[in-house]
Amino acid sequence: MAASDLNIERELKNLPLETTTLLGRADSGRIVSRWLIGILVVLVLIMFLPWQQNVQGTGTITALSPSDRPQQLPTRIDGRIEAWYVSEGQFVKKGDSIVVISEIKEEYLNPNVLSLTKQQQTAKEGAIDEKLNKATALDQLIVQLEQQREFKLQQTQNKLLQYQAEVRQATLEDSVARDQLRRRERLFRDTLGLVSVNDLQTFQVRVQSAAAKLVEKQQMLAITQTDIASIPAEYGEKISKARSDRAATLSEVSEGRSDVAKLKDKVGSLTVRNSFYVIEAPQDGYVVRATRAGQGEIVKAGEAIVTVQPAHPRKAVELYVKPMDVALLKPGRHVRVFFDGWPALQISGWPQVAVGTFGAQVAVIDQFPSSDGRFRVLLVPDTTHDEPWPAQLRLGTGVEGWAMLDNVTVGWEIWRQLNGFPLSIKPGDALSGDAVAGDKGKGGGGKK
Repeated sequence: MAASDLNIERELKNLPLETTTLLGRADSGRIVSRWLIGILVVLVLIMFLPWQQNVQGTGTITALSPSDRPQQLPTRIDGRIEAWYVSEGQFVKKGDSIVVISEIKEEYLNPNVLSLTKQQQTAKEGAIDEKLNKATALDQLIVQLEQQREFKLQQTQNKLLQYQAEVRQATLEDSVARDQLRRRERLFRDTLGLVSVNDLQTFQVRVQSAAAKLVEKQQMLAITQTDIASIPAEYGEKISKARSDRAATLSEVSEGRSDVAKLKDKVGSLTVRNSFYVIEAPQDGYVVRATRAGQGEIVKAGEAIVTVQPAHPRKAVELYVKPMDVALLKPGRHVRVFFDGWPALQISGWPQVAVGTFGAQVAVIDQFPSSDGRFRVLLVPDTTHDEPWPAQLRLGTGVEGWAMLDNVTVGWEIWRQLNGFPLSIKPGDALSGDAVAGDKGKGGGGKK
């Protein structure tokens, strides 16, 4: 042994250390061995303790129903903020006015544009009524013209018959007069004085008069025949003109109705637009944040003005788990959660010793992952064996959760964690798509 080692031993013996004293005793090795054996036995016993496997995840508090989540109230038209009726943090009831905006578009700047448009609509409707009355009058005129045409044809046909009879009568009279004239002329030649010249001239005048009358009646008959041929053309022209006027009037009526429809649409749009000037609370809640402040600011259609948080949302936990663990979850699975700001002592494998945790159960499992590759699981309170969630919880509070699975030994769980094995899946844990989506009614219908 070197001199330096002897010096070190000598100095250690002179130092007042309990460890060196203990090591220097004869039974110090047995004491250390017993401690090591005891620790090893405790570790072996711990390996056989029961351990409940679980799927862990982190998330936040949200609302189960989309209607209970914070919503931004946008303006539906371009406008200018005129007045605010609320302040941030104020409670509002459904229908309460939050902010008022005014028009900035030129075609809507006139405050009387709605009443003027209604007057135009009324005037157009009155014009349509007058046009319809005109069309009705033209219908009656057409009927009267057709009746007059028939009456005129009948009247002219009667005259035609009358003139035909008069022509026959005149022809007969002309024939008789000529026959009498011939006999008088024969007597005048044969008898030499029995028939005077005056008498002969009288019969000659009668023949000329009968001939003239026959010509007159024939002319009247020809005129009447011409009238019969011209009556359909005369009244046809009048009827055609009346029908043309009626068609033009009905065309104007159609155009007027089109204009009225456009005006009605404009009146409806203006009426609805007037309701957009006041932004109202869609439900009871609290004004969380005003994204546009002050008066006189210009806002565009669709731009959010204020955010409202519903007053009584049905709270849920939005938990995110790894893809390898989501296959083990199904709706109705029990989960233990604790919230940020609420002191808790949680040993994931021994939930029976947990303090400050609350019960929950799986309600919905998303079908596709989020942007970070994890799956979202919605949890709802499970008050069957646990106390209700704290009423003071607010949306957005951080949450950690453990979904309880099978009971195994601590040694098995350590072996699985060291090797990176996934949790085992039993045959009965295979889930349908409906069950993963959260439809309990369909998800549990695999067995009959």
